[in-house]
Amino acid sequence: MKSLPHRICLIEDDELMGESLSDRFGLEGFEHDWHRTGAAAMAALRSQSYALVVSDIRLPDITGDVLFEQLLAVGQRLPPFIFITGHGEIDSAVSLLKKGARDYITKPFDLDALIDKISNIVSPMMDAGLHGLGQSPAMRQIQTMLKRLAKSTASVLITGESGVGKECVARALHDLTGQDKPFIAVNCGSLTESLLEAELFGYEKGAFTGAVRTKKGVFEQADGGTLFLDEIGDTPPAMQVKLLRALQERSVVRVGGETLIPVTIRLISATHQTLQERVASGSFREDLYYRINVVELRIPPLRERPEDILPLAHTLLAEMAAVSGKTSPGFTAAAEHALKAYPWPGNIRELKNSLERASLMCDGHLISHDILFERPAPVLASQQDLAGSLRDYLGECERDFIVRALVASQWQIQLCADSLGISRKNLWERMRRLGIDKESAHHS
Repeated sequence: MKSLPHRICLIEDDELMGESLSDRFGLEGFEHDWHRTGAAAMAALRSQSYALVVSDIRLPDITGDVLFEQLLAVGQRLPPFIFITGHGEIDSAVSLLKKGARDYITKPFDLDALIDKISNIVSPMMDAGLHGLGQSPAMRQIQTMLKRLAKSTASVLITGESGVGKECVARALHDLTGQDKPFIAVNCGSLTESLLEAELFGYEKGAFTGAVRTKKGVFEQADGGTLFLDEIGDTPPAMQVKLLRALQERSVVRVGGETLIPVTIRLISATHQTLQERVASGSFREDLYYRINVVELRIPPLRERPEDILPLAHTLLAEMAAVSGKTSPGFTAAAEHALKAYPWPGNIRELKNSLERASLMCDGHLISHDILFERPAPVLASQQDLAGSLRDYLGECERDFIVRALVASQWQIQLCADSLGISRKNLWERMRRLGIDKESAHHS
């Protein structure tokens, strides 16, 4: 199947509407193919892989929902679908959402609103180097910085909590500077000092027991491209000296060798630690710190950018579906609310783990709250008992949210209050009002 990763498939039989949408897509910079019939669209979707489908439900030969269901029936992995529907077809559109469609918009609609929906899906894909980083203000600022940095070879230090996607940002910067060049990554905290030296600088045949052949280190492997040193804060002191020398001289000497080997690299380092504190304590060299930290990029945790969570979740599910060959599922409304409300202490790594488990447990087209978190979502009271139920429902949601935040912060009240954006006193008052304590929460 031919891949058109940034292209939209437009399915619209009405000439006036089709021309209007096609013209606007062109103005917005969206590459697209316009199909007037379901049959033509079906043929295109079976032979090409699009980034997004925008389809009218009412078509001259088959309906949009039949088209969607037929594609599902053959087990084809589908791109996100946005359906255009009339007022009398809303039930069909809602049914399609339950089967896995991404969204729908009702005629007559604001064209800007449709463009916003499309942009939320397609725009992150349109810049290959920035795909999947998020569209929150904080991440847009990161993207702006990456575009500036792409024009230089300055060393970059990426900081942030574990699991926020520091390597993803490093790869994005590399992609902006040349995808045809090597990107070599090594975790400095996962190797002993001797293994790290051999990994960084390589070794000559016979340099030590087991060195049966000459091996290039990551500096040589990354020559002309990018070297990413993850968890550089864990580098042993003796290795910091050798690393600094290699960066200053722009050359390396293999273990067991004597020849200086020149290398040209862009260095990107990352750490979850506060290196200034390690410099102050003497456990990290100040001269190395300034060598690796010409520009620092701090990646905020997910709890500080909740607007990125749903797009990231959809992107991760789509990547998993691409590997498994299945259709990417969607989320129930309760699951979407929970995704955005949960503080995600493990950040993107935890989110991915939860989605992998949920996608395995999900036997339909939508992931529910209880599958996602292995816990039932709060449910509204029955129809005959609606009086006063909204307060109870919101109270239960608030209690559940605060308990999750307390667990994530290991019941450290000040840390939890900071993560929730409220004062310590406010948090205590809410805990008393909602009857939250550590013992009862463990049994809820």
